This record gives sequence, structure tokens and C-alpha cells, in this order.
Amino acid sequence: MVHTGYNPALVALSLAIAVFASYTALDLAGRMRGSARGPRWAWVAGAALAMGGGIWSMHFVGMLAFEMGMPAAYDLGLTLASLLIAVGATGAAFVLISRPGAGLRDILVGGPLMGVGVAGMHYTGMAAMRVPGNLAYSLPVVALSVAIAVTAATTALWLTFRQHGVGQKLAAAFVMGLAVAGMHYTGMAAATFTAEAAGAHAAHAGEVHAGGVGAGQQNLALAVGGATFLILFLAMLASSIDQQRVQRELQASEARFRAAVQAVRGVLWTNDAEGRMVGEQPGWAALTGQTPEAYAGFGWASAVHPDDVAPSVAAWNATVAARRPFVHEHRVRAQDGAWRHFAIRAVPVLDDRGGITEWVGVHTDITEQREAEGELLESNEELQRYAYIVSHDLRSPLVNVMGFTSELEEARPEIRRALGDHPDAERIDRDLGEALGFIRAAVTRMEGLIAAILKLSREGRRRFAPEPLALTSVLQSLADAQRHQIETAGATVSVAADLPTIVADRLAVEQVVGNLIDNAVKYLDAGRPGRIAITARPAGGDRVRIAVTDNGRGIAPRDHARVFELFRRSGVQDRPGEGIGLAHVKALVRSLGGRIDLTSTLGEGTTFEVTLPREAATGREAHGAPTTLAAE
Repeated sequence: MVHTGYNPALVALSLAIAVFASYTALDLAGRMRGSARGPRWAWVAGAALAMGGGIWSMHFVGMLAFEMGMPAAYDLGLTLASLLIAVGATGAAFVLISRPGAGLRDILVGGPLMGVGVAGMHYTGMAAMRVPGNLAYSLPVVALSVAIAVTAATTALWLTFRQHGVGQKLAAAFVMGLAVAGMHYTGMAAATFTAEAAGAHAAHAGEVHAGGVGAGQQNLALAVGGATFLILFLAMLASSIDQQRVQRELQASEARFRAAVQAVRGVLWTNDAEGRMVGEQPGWAALTGQTPEAYAGFGWASAVHPDDVAPSVAAWNATVAARRPFVHEHRVRAQDGAWRHFAIRAVPVLDDRGGITEWVGVHTDITEQREAEGELLESNEELQRYAYIVSHDLRSPLVNVMGFTSELEEARPEIRRALGDHPDAERIDRDLGEALGFIRAAVTRMEGLIAAILKLSREGRRRFAPEPLALTSVLQSLADAQRHQIETAGATVSVAADLPTIVADRLAVEQVVGNLIDNAVKYLDAGRPGRIAITARPAGGDRVRIAVTDNGRGIAPRDHARVFELFRRSGVQDRPGEGIGLAHVKALVRSLGGRIDLTSTLGEGTTFEVTLPREAATGREAHGAPTTLAAE
């Protein structure tokens, strides 16, 4: 048996290589997890070379530190094989954990893979040794060295996920480097060298010098160590350059974030996990005029309106307990002493364990918005009061009209008797009855509109009450109510006899079709008899398409879209109107869950097609319909 020992200086050098290689590999491996696909492969390759090459170099420096009193050389082929095993196993493990979504299972697979590879590198390197003696191993110690390698590699990969700061990375590198060196020297302790006889020694020495690297092996090992430090230094230089790039991107991102906050007229601030302001808060100071001493801790609350402090604290506590973004509003005393409304949104910053480390938030000034909403609310209330008064006053003349109509209806027998044998007596009586029927229909429609205005003034929103509607009957009554206007224009209106039944709000349907008839009458061509036709047919998806077609002057293509805009009209403005009807029709149709389409040819006529659901939802609200008196 040969008595052995170690050179302390070279042992220290091997430990330094192991630690330096571990730090470099951890740094590169940490970068590969946040890189894009192309750069990630570059960082994986760098980490594999740093880790595998560093372990390989540490192995040979450690072998150089081993003193056994016999000359030693290394087989070139096995030596290169040991290097490839170290780099390949390390690279495979890093590839495994660098995949998107890699987790603990990948670490538990990659760690043993890297550990077995490191052990394979070590014992392949030992097999490359050519010494004039016999080499034997203690199997229990060999198993211990493999276990150390597997544990060290698994720990290294786990630290790749866990490490964040430089201090943690240094500590991890020391642990990993010492573990790798411990594996090497444990493996060396498993080996036993036995010297051969003198003759055999001489013969073996000749073989060594003929087939290996025997001459200058000490200088070779030192060169390997120096080259390893150079490679690791270049790897660290690449990491430093990349860190500068990341820092520049971070600064640019921060600048964009601050510009975005300024663009929305916001005030950026940060609080700790409990809501205390810490550090400099220039935005908050500029807004409130508070000094750092005044707003520090919970001092910022003194700038919040007294009535809003308690609700803000309660909302904050509920948000922290629920671990959700903080969304709130309150008033803050500005530097000029005025109270301004702010919308607040803050999100928590979490650590790797999911705990809240701080809050980053923005106060956005919404004072003008709240003032405008207040003015709008006041205007809406005034409009509702006016609508109520107008609808109330409209009832008086309507009652008078109904009174005269009733008197005329009661006087019809006397009028008939007074006409006596007049040849047109029967026609006059029939025309009078028809006229009174038209008046009653118009009054009934007016009463419905007045009721809708009153309901709107009370509720602030129009609600539909769907009911089954036989379209032929409803639309014929509507056409009859507008017959005087139609006949005055020298036109006729026809309603198809086979129109379907739908479920919809009666008043809304009457308003839609009534406005379309009114629009058609206005733009009939005075030079020829006017015709207006109302038809309907099934449409896809259990819907009905109602069409109002006229042979009027038509609408120019450039005006097809704008005729539905409020207070916008088309063509020559030679007929009365304010440009309200079609805008109201489009809003009503949208509220009923339908759509309106327009086709028209100048000089030939226009068709408006309204597509509605065959059955409307009960109680649907008119979200899109105008709610002003003019819209009705």
C-alpha cells in the first residue's frame, strides 16, 4: 500500500475553482429562466460549460494535490471523455429545469442526473490515471461520494430557483462548491493505491511515457486551472454586461411607468404591507404639501377628508385581508387647501412565498369628472321635473279634444236627422264616424306617450312592457291614425294582411314604425303619386324583419349613415323637421334588441328595414334610447 497525502495550496485552489464555478453557474442558470428562447439556450450552454468545466478542472487540480510518491500520467481519450460527461450531464440538467413551467419534479429528476454525471466524470478521470501500481475502491465510500454528488447537484438546481440577491447567491455557491469538492475528496478516499515490484514499475513507467500525458503533467494541471479561471471570468463578464442591459431596461421601464402615471394625472406612492408610507414620496408631497415627517407612517391620513377617513381605513383593511387590488375613492386636501376627489388603485408586491412586501398605488384626480357628474345629475333632475310638468299640461288640451269628440259622437244622430234626404247624408255620416275614430286613435296614442313621459320622469329610465302584438292590426291602426297627413301629401299607405305576431312593447313599436311613416311622407316626390308599403317577413334566428318602403326622392349614399345622427337631416331642407325621428328610431330599435338597415336610390325611393326579436325579454330597459322629451 502507498502512503498518500495532499498539497494544502492546491487543495485550496481546487476549492476556489469549485466555489467560483458554482457561483458562475448559478448566476448563468438564474438568467436563463427569465430569457427568451434564443438567449435562454445561450445561458444554458454557458452554465453547462461553467459548471461542468469547473468541476472537471477542480477534479484535476485536486488530483494534482494528491501526493502518493509515484509518477502519474493521464490517458488523453479518457480525460476528454470525463470532460464531456461533466459538461453533458450538467447541460442536460439545466435544459430540464429551464423549460417553461419547470418545477420540483424537474429538479428531482435533473439533480440526480447531474450528480451521477459528476460522479461519472470523477471516476472516469480516475480511470484515466496511469500509475505504476494497483488501484482499488471501497464500495461503501464510493456510494457515499455518489450520494454527496447527487445531493449537491439537486441542491444546486433548487438554489437556481430560490436564489435572488448576491448575498444569497454567494452563500449558495459556497455550499455547492464545498459539496462538490467534498464529493471529489470522498471519492479519492475511496481509492487505495498499491505499488508494484521494481521491474514492473520500470515497465509500467515506460508505458506511461509512451501512451499518455506523463511529461509535464503538473504544468498541464496548472494550465487547466488557469484556463478555467479565465473561462469563468469571461462568463462573469458576460453576466455583468447582461446585468447592465437588464438595468437599462428596468430604468426605461420605470421611466415609461412614471410617464404613464403623469399622463393620467396620477400621483404615484408606495406603502409598506400595513399601509405606512416609508421613504421619500415626492408625488404625495407635491399634491398635499405634507413634509416627509408629516406623511410618514399613517400621517398621510391627515390629508384625507375627515368624512372619508373611516371608510378608507375599512376598505383598506378589507382589501389587505382579501389580498386583492385596492380600489377606492376619497377626497384629499390639495396644497392650495381645496378638497379634490381622487380615484385610488393599488396593487400588492409579493415575495417568493406569496407574502405582501409593499403596495404600489396611484391617486388619479377625478374632481372635474365628479363635478360634471353632479351637474349632469342636477340637469337630469331638472329635465325630469320639466317633463313631468309638460306631460301634465298636455293632458288639458287632450281632455278638451276628447270632450269635443264625445259631443260630436253624441250629436251624430241629430246631424243625420238634420241632413234628412240629402243625397250625401250617408257618406257624411260615415266620414264623420271615420274621422272621429282617427281622432280617438290619435288621442289614445298621445295618452300612451304622456304616460311614458310621466313614468320616465318618476323612474329616470324607460322600461319596456312586452306583450303579444298582431302586427297587421297594430300597424293598420297606426296608418289610420296618420291617414290625414298621408292623404294631404297625396299618398296612400298599404299594410300587408299576413304580418306575423311578435312579443314587444306596443308603444315602442308604434313609435318606430310611426316615425318611419312620417319620414316617408315628408320626402315623397310631389310630382307623382306617393306610395308607402309596410311589409314583414321572418328573418334568421327567430326574428322578424319589418320594412317601410316609399317611392319618394331617395337618400344620397353619403347621407345613409348621418340620417341616424341626432339633429342631422339629408337632402334639400324643404320640409319641416328637426332631425330627431330617425335618431330616436335607431336608439329604440337597439334597445329592443334589434337593428335597422337602410337602402335607397335617388329618384326611386327608400326602404327602412327593422329587424326585431320575435319575442322580447320581459322588463328590458331602454339603455340606448334617448330619455329626453324631444326624443319621445
